[in-house]
Amino acid sequence: MRTWLITGANRGLGWHIAQAAIAAGDNVVVTGRTQANISDAYRSHDTSRVLTLSLDVTATDQIQKAVDATIAKFGNIDILVNNAGYGQLGPFEDNSASDIESQFATNVFGLFAMCRAVLPVMRNQRQGHIFNIASIAGLAGMPGASVYCASKFAVVGFSESLAQEVAGFGVQVTLVAPGAFRTDFLDDSSARFGSAPLAEYEEFSSKVRSSSANNNHNQPGAPEKLGQALIELALNPKAPLHFIVGSDAISLAETRSASRKDELQRWRHLAVSTDA
Repeated sequence: MRTWLITGANRGLGWHIAQAAIAAGDNVVVTGRTQANISDAYRSHDTSRVLTLSLDVTATDQIQKAVDATIAKFGNIDILVNNAGYGQLGPFEDNSASDIESQFATNVFGLFAMCRAVLPVMRNQRQGHIFNIASIAGLAGMPGASVYCASKFAVVGFSESLAQEVAGFGVQVTLVAPGAFRTDFLDDSSARFGSAPLAEYEEFSSKVRSSSANNNHNQPGAPEKLGQALIELALNPKAPLHFIVGSDAISLAETRSASRKDELQRWRHLAVSTDA
């Protein structure tokens, strides 16, 4: 029986990943920023196998308490799912410095802090699997999401490097890059728009908001199927470093890869001319 520690698990992808892990018979520690909400989300589950904890990933002391509580109850941490996060949307110039700092505090530095707290446990066990939930927005920049994309690009680069650093300890890292899934990601509770709107971007921002509203809860991806996919990956010792998930994500990744290859070839003569 494995033990999972999942952040941002009271709703959305985190909740569905947790449900799949519970159904697989594993121990699961689920966290959310508010104890009442996370407890309510799992009130029907067996408390001998499911532990609910309040955790704000921007609070380092809460992170260590969550790790300690997990070890105290289950003795180990086999799988960490860094899912907590939100989308800071709108054009870059509409986002204040504090908007950007808050986005990185949760999506990037909170994820870093979780890894820093859990990795000593996994190194000591000489085994473990970290799933960092990024986004297709971490592989392809998108207009109206520059700050969010920047945070997810950071997670991609970090994960690629971390995987190489911890492989010798038997710890795997899988970067999960979902496309659009039917969650509440585009609800006001998860998506935030810049707090310093400029008149010059009014028309553009209106289109971004309208697109978000139209796509909300109409996304093609089934979150419960993503949860099941992670169970399969967690059982596979040869799980990929990159798991781009969803047909829309695959299509975008393929298009972006072809575009970059074409650009590389087109400017290769100039690039190599800089060699000494």
